[in-house]
Amino acid sequence: MAVAVDWLDAYRAGDIEAILDLHADDAVVHCGCCGVQTITGRAALRAYWTDRLQKYPAGTLDDLNPSDRGTVISYATSTGVMSALMAFDAAGRIKVLDCSPLR
Repeated sequence: MAVAVDWLDAYRAGDIEAILDLHADDAVVHCGCCGVQTITGRAALRAYWTDRLQKYPAGTLDDLNPSDRGTVISYATSTGVMSALMAFDAAGRIKVLDCSPLR
């Protein structure tokens, strides 16, 4: 769960390098925030997070819970509360991130 908090802290700070460092090299992001999209590869992740940081900056932590599939974190953005499920690799880096608006 500490990685999820570090991720949110980096997101709120707009620190693209810290965000990318928290992701595994083969990380996959499934985003349901603005239409469904799947992002893979370092360059695509950089482009995705650069856009997110500019258009949808993160605000306060809403909730944080362990799950049988990883960690679920919800947080405020300019468009409402978002939820992200994070699964981790053996090194503790984000392997899969599934995000969508909290319903």
